[in-house]
Amino acid sequence: MATIKDIAKEAGVSLATVSRVINNGPKVSDKTRERIKAIMKDLGYRPNANARALVKQKNPSIGVVLAELSDPFFATLAHGIESVAREQNLQILLSSGSIHAKTERKAIETLFEHRCEAMIVHSKALDNHTLIDFAKQVPGFVLINRYIPEIADCCVWLDNYVGGGLMARHLLNNGHQKFVVLSSEYQINDPYERLDGIKDELAKANIQLSEQQIACDKPDLEGGAQAMQKLLNNKPDFTAVIAYNDAMAAGAISVLQEAGYQLPEQISVMGFDDVMLARFCRPKLSTLHYPIEEMAVKAAELAIEKSTNLEFTPDPSGYKFTPSIVSRQSIKNLTQ
Repeated sequence: MATIKDIAKEAGVSLATVSRVINNGPKVSDKTRERIKAIMKDLGYRPNANARALVKQKNPSIGVVLAELSDPFFATLAHGIESVAREQNLQILLSSGSIHAKTERKAIETLFEHRCEAMIVHSKALDNHTLIDFAKQVPGFVLINRYIPEIADCCVWLDNYVGGGLMARHLLNNGHQKFVVLSSEYQINDPYERLDGIKDELAKANIQLSEQQIACDKPDLEGGAQAMQKLLNNKPDFTAVIAYNDAMAAGAISVLQEAGYQLPEQISVMGFDDVMLARFCRPKLSTLHYPIEEMAVKAAELAIEKSTNLEFTPDPSGYKFTPSIVSRQSIKNLTQ
């Protein structure tokens, strides 16, 4: 049996356009409307009467697409959204994009089919054009943790470049001059932006970071351990490790301690995110606080406002957040 997706694909239009035709909605030209109806007839599509009635009702929910459901970072993100949804008596429809373009697209389209007019999307794999198109179709579309200039007023994002610079500067201020970096292997903006920030800040101190001082792997505990081991195998001279996130930092700490290093007496470690794991590492991890819960709250409020208030005017410059240093026990001050 043909579905609304089949109709949209055959007609070369969006799901929203097909939905408007099915429900006799506006903003569709007569020519397009007739063409879609002809395709529906050819494919034998029969709209369900109950489904059509439901489409005309407002769905009291927020659609959310996250990269991973098990990651503590995204659990914190979801908690921030949930706090706003609970206040507004809204349900959350949650899906995972797994940092794959096809999966992210499917997740967004599924929420679209469930009539989510407020939608918060964490997408790293889909191209800008596709996300811009979704933003035009969904009234309350909000992109979190990513910035696209063309839809800046839909973006709630973190300045990762500034974050990378803050990490490097904090270690420099503590007297460190020899570094290695653990970065994510994912081909997304975040690790590149953080690494650029690190390199540029070190360059101000006349320190060049070579490729031999950087190891990439999955941004989790195991990936951090493997990346750290790769670097140790090359016998680098370093006093500080800059990790892409807290999970990689914790993995690195485990490997360093097993190799006989005293932390932070011999090696200092810097993380990024400030998830719960950072507070329970030994030594407790110095890191950058990623205000993801605050960002999630802003994204939820923005999505709801955009979907319900036709007169609402978002900030055209977007909603940028900046990380901040959290000092704990994993960094030794070499100047003392």
